[in-house]
Amino acid sequence: MLNKFALIRNECQQNIYVVLLLSTLVLTGITLYNAFYKAHRLHGEDNFNRISLDLNEIAEVRLTESIDRSRPRRDNCTIWTCMDPYRCGHDHITVYVYPLQEYIDANSGVEAAPLTQEFYQILETIVKSPYYTTNPNEACLFVPSIDLINQNNINLDLVNRALASLNYWDDGRNHLLFNMLPGVYPTFNTALDVNTDHAMIAGGGFDSWSYRHGFDISIPVWSPLLRKHPVTTVYSGGSADYLLLVAQLNILPKMMWILQGLAEENSKDILLLQQCNSKPSRKTRCLAGDSGHEISYPSVLLKGTFCLLGPSLRLGNPDLLEMLAFNCIPVIAVDSYILPFEDVIDWSLASVRIREADIHLVLDTLKSISAEKTEEMKQQGRRLYENYFNSIRTLTLTTLEYIQCRMFPHMERNKKHWNFVDSSNGVALNPLFLSRVVSRSDGFTAVILTYDRVESLFLLIEKLSVVPSLHAILVVWNNQQKAPPLLSSFPAISRPIKVIQTSNNRLSNRFYPYKDIETEAILTIDDDINMLTEDEVEFGYEVWREFPDRIVGFPSRLHVWENMTSHWRYESEWTNQISMVLTGAAFHHKYWSHMYTYRMPEVIKDIVDGRMNCEDIAMNFLVANVTNKPPIKVTPRKKFKCPECANNEMLSADLNHMRERSRCIDEFTHIYGRMPLRTVEFRADPVLFKDNFPEKLKRFSDMGTL
Repeated sequence: MLNKFALIRNECQQNIYVVLLLSTLVLTGITLYNAFYKAHRLHGEDNFNRISLDLNEIAEVRLTESIDRSRPRRDNCTIWTCMDPYRCGHDHITVYVYPLQEYIDANSGVEAAPLTQEFYQILETIVKSPYYTTNPNEACLFVPSIDLINQNNINLDLVNRALASLNYWDDGRNHLLFNMLPGVYPTFNTALDVNTDHAMIAGGGFDSWSYRHGFDISIPVWSPLLRKHPVTTVYSGGSADYLLLVAQLNILPKMMWILQGLAEENSKDILLLQQCNSKPSRKTRCLAGDSGHEISYPSVLLKGTFCLLGPSLRLGNPDLLEMLAFNCIPVIAVDSYILPFEDVIDWSLASVRIREADIHLVLDTLKSISAEKTEEMKQQGRRLYENYFNSIRTLTLTTLEYIQCRMFPHMERNKKHWNFVDSSNGVALNPLFLSRVVSRSDGFTAVILTYDRVESLFLLIEKLSVVPSLHAILVVWNNQQKAPPLLSSFPAISRPIKVIQTSNNRLSNRFYPYKDIETEAILTIDDDINMLTEDEVEFGYEVWREFPDRIVGFPSRLHVWENMTSHWRYESEWTNQISMVLTGAAFHHKYWSHMYTYRMPEVIKDIVDGRMNCEDIAMNFLVANVTNKPPIKVTPRKKFKCPECANNEMLSADLNHMRERSRCIDEFTHIYGRMPLRTVEFRADPVLFKDNFPEKLKRFSDMGTL
């Protein structure tokens, strides 16, 4: 028995020795492999040099008939199915550019794709950019040095062979191809006819059928004519000679016939230009029916306030950039066209889009745009051109930045930065461009509308001063017969106070976009609403941060349709539904103050200021009409009365007050042509508001009741 146990022990010891020996050998092998691989990688990186851009050093690659060809374009590509996103690291993309080479057919000597100046500038920009890497092992994207900018200049079969011969092609994964003019006569396809397999296309002619959303990049078609017109010399801030200028060549006949009819009937509003028959050129245009008098192009675009971009044989045209360069607002009448970088650029701020079927209404549409809006669109188009499109270099860097934002969405610039909407020059940031949750540190500005209730005003200021997110207080003094109190008499608080005495006693003054308002968030509040607690106001701001495009506030109301009278009724009774939040105590984005003052129909402001009523209803109509969303009520509090104010001082004490507000809803609905208000059964309360938790665990514990 002892011998048996000894034998088993010896076998176990031998097995342990074998396992230890094998483990040692494996670990040694891994260590040696890592050391060799690291040395190889480091040695290889030392040999990866920046590619030469010397045109005299271009190598020649001869392609035989028997070599492989790239496969057709995949129609359903995403960054997860047609590329390896894990090559791109964690915070930035790297781009490898293949060395300059001439791909030539071995038998005929035909070149696959002659190098153009535009494509050379693209390669040069990438190589000199911070995105460039000399090491293909570290590359997120590969850019072949095969010029595919204009399909008219390439040999499809040779290009297919050239792509397949690339060292890192791998069925096109992680490859980026640049193309501005896809398709050839007579089909003029909107996607490059080359077999691009899994490659990503930065193209200038995509339509809604050929564009692979989230994968391809829509870029503008560059115009060589812009080289001779520096961006700083073509800006025109004055009024143009014509409302609409049509100078695009090859507009499809059906639309051109309609435009010719409009031009004949409205010769003072439309300037219609066509190609000169005697000497066809992109540098000149002639008046319709007069081919003898040549007009220089594109400088003639300065004569138009708006310029038409219509459907033609090619979907992408250089006309778009020419219009932006010469400060003519594009009127885009191409239904299926994917505009450049339209995922991040809001083209409605710089252009007008109209359906092809509605082209006969184009003048009515343009005449309805105010002079202020027109000037804003001109300025926005100017900013877009200068920052994204004014050169091949700028366009290339924009494309790379766009790809980086797509690959790393957590680092993406939000839309307000892409669109350069700046409130410093009088244009407020559109809340639709704000990040999903606004930064808490920005805070809000309390705008207090007051007339003569100084004691109540001071009490309100003291209560607001302890709210953590308060940035500043702006007192709108609506009394022209009496000067506001001196600032020295105001409560001493740690936040800045500014007092503005208005020239007229109007309720609309509370919504004027005062330059003193530095924050995106505004708390409009009446001077007698001093019952709100610090936690209630702070929580209201927290809710607004998540819904910056809505009106977020405390007192709520409802609109109700009465079948008996066929009119709308203003309902102030407590119900389970709301459709309005009164701006006597509500947060809104300062963009809506800008819209209220400059975009809302003037007749509504006349009604509000004439009756000294309904300004809160008007603001709710305005926001709902733009967003199609309801407001958000916060906290259960419904009682908003000034305990220290007599009833005869309050507007709501007037028996006609409710009737007037019902009449306002009727009239506003008629003016807008629809009922924009949305009814909702929703209220925002703190998460732990009703939970049986110790008060010290609740962030918002001092919340009012009904």
